[in-house]
Amino acid sequence: MKKKLGLGTKVFIGFVIGIILGLIFKEKILIVKPIGDIFLTLIKMIVVPLIFFSITSGIFSIGDVQKLKRIGTKTLVYYIGTTLLAGGIGLLVAHLFKPGKGINIANIEASSEFEASEIPTFGETVLGLFPSNAVQALSEGNLMQIIIFSLFLGISIVLIGNKSETLKKFFDEGTEVMYKMTGIIMAFSPIGVAALMACTIGEYGLKIFGPLGKFILVDYIGLISVIILMYLFMLKFIAKFPISKFFKSIGKIWIVTASTTSSSGTLPVTISVTKEDYKVKEELAQFTLPIGATMNMNGAVVYYAAAVIFVSQIYGIEMPLSQQLLIILMTTLISVGSPGIPGGGIVMTIMLLTTLGLPMEIVGMIAGIYRIIDMGHTTLNVTGDVVSTLCIARSENMIEDEYLKPIEKVVNKTNAL
Repeated sequence: MKKKLGLGTKVFIGFVIGIILGLIFKEKILIVKPIGDIFLTLIKMIVVPLIFFSITSGIFSIGDVQKLKRIGTKTLVYYIGTTLLAGGIGLLVAHLFKPGKGINIANIEASSEFEASEIPTFGETVLGLFPSNAVQALSEGNLMQIIIFSLFLGISIVLIGNKSETLKKFFDEGTEVMYKMTGIIMAFSPIGVAALMACTIGEYGLKIFGPLGKFILVDYIGLISVIILMYLFMLKFIAKFPISKFFKSIGKIWIVTASTTSSSGTLPVTISVTKEDYKVKEELAQFTLPIGATMNMNGAVVYYAAAVIFVSQIYGIEMPLSQQLLIILMTTLISVGSPGIPGGGIVMTIMLLTTLGLPMEIVGMIAGIYRIIDMGHTTLNVTGDVVSTLCIARSENMIEDEYLKPIEKVVNKTNAL
């Protein structure tokens, strides 16, 4: 009897088929774009209720308020700390490879038709994280506001104790329903991924390796450097998780992040892999991963840092060390606030360049190829969510110990006694 192909294998096959179709049919393949768009729309459809139910359920499943405060603090420390470090790595890589050297300014100015949106102030961004109307936040899909409301709701359920049993049952069952709905939608992911990749390759083809080719290359080198210099260290020494086991399963997530370019859209797969493959307890995965999908943007800060250095090198502008350190701090703050700002990474690029007094002409060209580089940013963002969750799980003993060495298991049992 033949063994059935797993979903991860099917998605990978769809990924490869999409690339091949895009290279063969080029722009003509855009006829299948509605298929990819429908798949993305279905994923977006489940994100809001999934985050709402899973975070609320995850919080009261943890139960102990002191433990909840401890895990919440660790989550913020890991997400903000890794974002700062990722920004520093992105800055270092940009200096080493100098992506802006040799770029023709005339070509940039001729291709830079991009209309900047109105950019909110930092105070407005912070205020925008908190919902004035929870129902409106849910209807508009404002993920950061939904997370804040879910946090307050989950904590309140914990505090009233046994009086909230009916509500606990509602959220537990709601979470299970959303997981089932996610499974139904993800069954169609191989077709959706194939359509998305076919359209991306068909639209851009080899043109991406034009004037911005070096910038794209440096951006990806920065992303890979974060994995090598930071994530591998965290996995080995903090999470104490086998690196081979990590990379064996993370590919299931990477295929979806590369095709959807959405941390939130990938969330169902991220939670599933973290629970089932990495054996992290469900209540922790439901708490940390949705928060990470909204505020942990390690890949984005690598891009922001590289983009600023890219522009400064094109125009021959020397940036003092103090200003470069400001870049790391600003990109970290921006990445946390970016979910509530329309236009995503492109608008954030304008905000950074404006604040630092740098020209914005390059933004038009970056906007044209942003999906290509955003595939890598999203992949690193989500990978960072998983790595940080594994670290927190190890410190809180919320991960199954089947991957520990036998002697470590004996020590843990002895300590428990």
